[in-house]
Amino acid sequence: MKPESTVMHIDVNSAFLSWHTAYYKQMGIENDFLEKPTVIGGNEKKRHGIVLAKSIPAKKSGVKTGQSLMEAKIACPNLEIIYPRYDVYVKASKSLREFLKTYTPDVDVFSIDECFLNFTDKNKNYEKLAYEIKNTIKKNFGYTVNVGISTNKLLAKQASEFEKPDKIHTLYKEEIKTKLWPLDVSELFMIGRRTAPKLKKLGISTIGDLANCDYNLLIASLKSHGKLIYDYAWGIDNSIFREEHDIKGIGNGSTISFDVEERQVAYKIIMSLCENVGIRLRKENKLCKVVSIGIKSKDFKYSIKQKKINYYTSSTEEIIETAKYLFDVLWDQSPIRHMNVRVSDLIDRKNKQINFFEKENALEKEKLDEAIDKIREKYGSYSIIKASYLDSGIEPVMGGYPSEEYPDMKSIL
Repeated sequence: MKPESTVMHIDVNSAFLSWHTAYYKQMGIENDFLEKPTVIGGNEKKRHGIVLAKSIPAKKSGVKTGQSLMEAKIACPNLEIIYPRYDVYVKASKSLREFLKTYTPDVDVFSIDECFLNFTDKNKNYEKLAYEIKNTIKKNFGYTVNVGISTNKLLAKQASEFEKPDKIHTLYKEEIKTKLWPLDVSELFMIGRRTAPKLKKLGISTIGDLANCDYNLLIASLKSHGKLIYDYAWGIDNSIFREEHDIKGIGNGSTISFDVEERQVAYKIIMSLCENVGIRLRKENKLCKVVSIGIKSKDFKYSIKQKKINYYTSSTEEIIETAKYLFDVLWDQSPIRHMNVRVSDLIDRKNKQINFFEKENALEKEKLDEAIDKIREKYGSYSIIKASYLDSGIEPVMGGYPSEEYPDMKSIL
């Protein structure tokens, strides 16, 4: 990224709750989850029954992101719990991304609800443009965003955090001492719950203290991480905007609410994970040739194995059969806590060639999958399910949002 660039950080305010509210409004249901004590969370009876997102009224009642739903209900007895709709969130995220690309092709996805925009025109009024973007999102999509403006990703992100919601802030190099340094050191990106107490013990309470501390002492205490956060305190960030690249693989995984000890139960979970993978594979108009499966045991031992198919396919049944085979080879009978399935070696569907090894009814299977996808798209994921899931207690289409499309923050900054 060139020094003369202007960078914006777009952050959706209370994304999951905002998107849920907008989704309800599109269906003609007026229910603003942001205005009452509400959280997005899983099932209390399951291991992933935690608070994923919270409204401001819920926060004021003592509800915290990451705590169990039981703890949240104790803190706020009148709390409303909404089960997450990752399909809605992914669609909303992608729609936002496509809208932002109408302003610049340089859009870097930071997480499901955050994007960076890169601009190079020195003559543009970027604060005015930021208000245009923010207000258009509010009008057309029905939710609010914060926009941070600076000359690099780090400072733009820090700017967007200053005050929420529905705000625009700048943080240029000349504003660092007055806007960034007075903040508590824990407000700096990449300083988490473990690092902040260590800094406090060194007498570093604010970001300004960090910027002006004894550098050698900091490096001795925190090694390379010390250098990183020292640079960040001075607004130094050399991260670049990545060129848009094709998807390398599609994966899906889930932590299971009980210890899996029976092969047939494991098969049902595999089929459920593969259903999600197959849907996304066809939605991207891709075919795969490699299937891999990962298993995490109750004791957190993780094993993974992959297999190459003799031909490219988007058939859910083919993926399931391969994943089951891999499971049988990999599983050592240990109780299972987590499983994931991934397909890779992808090509565009239009590039498919006739293969001698392909099964006789392969084309019919793919057409059947496409027909089922259309029904599920219209009537919901559970409108067509395999009979084996009835009364099984296992979700027929498992998985959340596609994390490989929303890379971890550390890999970008």
